Amino acid sequence: MTRPFGNRPRAIATALALVCASASAIAEPQHGIAMYGDPALPPDFVSLPYANPDAPKGGQIVTAEVGSFDSLNPFIRKGSVPWQLRFFLGESFMGRSLDEPFSLYGVLAESVETGPNREWVEFTLREGAAFSDGSPVTIADVLWSYETLGTVGHPRYLGFWAKVESMEQTGDRSVRFTFSEADRELALLAGMRPILKKAQWEGVDFADSTTEVVPITSAPYVIADFEPGRFVSLRRNPDYWGADVPFRVGTNNIDEVRLEFFGDETAAFEAFKVGEVNSNREFNVARWESQYNFPAVQDGDVVLSVVPHERPSGMTGFVMNTRRDQFSDWRVRDAMLHAFNFEFINETMTGSAQPRITSYWSNSPLGMEDGPAAGRVLEFLQPFAADLTPGTLEGYSLPVSDGSERNRAGTRVALAQMEAAGWTVQDGVMANADGIPFTFDILLPQGGSENQAIIDMYVESLARIGVSPTVSVVDSAQFKERTDAYDFDMTYYRRGVSLSPGNEQYSYYGAETADQPGGRNLMGVKSPAVDAMIDRLLTSESQDDFLAAVKALDRTLTAGRYVLPIYQWNISRVAHAKELHYPETLPIFGDWPGWQPDVWWYED
Repeated sequence: MTRPFGNRPRAIATALALVCASASAIAEPQHGIAMYGDPALPPDFVSLPYANPDAPKGGQIVTAEVGSFDSLNPFIRKGSVPWQLRFFLGESFMGRSLDEPFSLYGVLAESVETGPNREWVEFTLREGAAFSDGSPVTIADVLWSYETLGTVGHPRYLGFWAKVESMEQTGDRSVRFTFSEADRELALLAGMRPILKKAQWEGVDFADSTTEVVPITSAPYVIADFEPGRFVSLRRNPDYWGADVPFRVGTNNIDEVRLEFFGDETAAFEAFKVGEVNSNREFNVARWESQYNFPAVQDGDVVLSVVPHERPSGMTGFVMNTRRDQFSDWRVRDAMLHAFNFEFINETMTGSAQPRITSYWSNSPLGMEDGPAAGRVLEFLQPFAADLTPGTLEGYSLPVSDGSERNRAGTRVALAQMEAAGWTVQDGVMANADGIPFTFDILLPQGGSENQAIIDMYVESLARIGVSPTVSVVDSAQFKERTDAYDFDMTYYRRGVSLSPGNEQYSYYGAETADQPGGRNLMGVKSPAVDAMIDRLLTSESQDDFLAAVKALDRTLTAGRYVLPIYQWNISRVAHAKELHYPETLPIFGDWPGWQPDVWWYED
């Protein structure tokens, strides 16, 4: 079934206007905080607009995960960890609403207060906040958590910590962070760091990857059981301290969330068909249309839900590592894009049913516009004109083939671009003037049959220009280890973005993070223009400047030709047991309802 967005106003332009409205200083403790202006919900709100406060508690949701894991600590760079644990185990001062571009409401914090220019932020802990072992959450836990995460934690925490000038306890239940630079988003980021139990880690190396230490959490779920590489069972804590906190009312309704791990997509899908798994989010439209007619669907025991969303496309595809000599030249990257016959691949994989990602913020008002840069976008980019990749200012769009397998036009352009970069076909092999062949390795995680099929077609296309890459398929632990060390030439890439981009863009694309082990800048971007556009979007004081900065960033990244984009998912396809339900009212933003345990419930 397809669920509409309800009857509330849904204009993204209105939401963006709220994001970019004139800032109003917070002069006293508040229940929430927004990037600009005030949060939409009043102090006495009962629950989030998209949560069902009357949802029953109980039941089980079982999902199929492809791959494996060897750690239960999602807050460090080492190890392979189920991605969901980062959200299950990390209760924070504030929680983010998916119905507003960037607004936070109190969870562990009963209030938040900032300086006139957000040069500092202060949080006050709720009375009664407790860890799952019954011990209270204290300011000592807060201080330890922020310093530990900021110094030895995952790289996503390091950028924020580097901008904290001081952290001090200001009361029995309050703490203040003062920042070393002007950045409006820092006050919000401070509210989103997980608070961990200090005593649990005394005498333990926090940065060490292990399954021997099960994190104690102040969040609604605890890890009840697990087997490395096989499954993780999370149980709703019946004594969870925050059940009546407005942000949590109507959420975390399911008693058990179980993550079952399988070696590949085929095994995972078969487990769903026979009932070992009761929820499956499908990304392959061809399989959705042709293989979801098994008996449980026909009998009504499994429901097929198609749910729209209003978030940007992000970038999904295959990223080229510009740290490698093969891909340091933009003309080579352009050749790789022309050889990547997307139209033929899309027809083969989805029957051409999925639209292509055309930029990092495509499918949203923040996406770059066709044609030459103009207005504020041009003004922002002009100082960097000499260093910009061709097409950034003039206008750039992805190559489009005629859909035939041979892709003659694309092949011709690819050959011309390779020749311009110093590579020609010699005796059927692409090589440089010294006769050294052009080749590279494509790194893929084990179990991704769809990605493997796409790459198989791409390898055949590359053969037409005399290029014969190798393909390395490795298990999830090796894949993480190699991508953390940037030990790849080309690899699968997925980067989600939002309508409220902020400091995370530095970790995605900033020059300072490009060589930081375990970072997210997989393509190795080191661009003054990119860094400057991130600076601008963080310091914008008007809607026009914010929009222009993001559009300029999108244009610079897309024209940089770092990724071979594939198709986007502008709807969520979720097959689930009939007992699993979600609210009628859906949030505007976010990858939802893919994150089912948040507001779904189980009811016969």
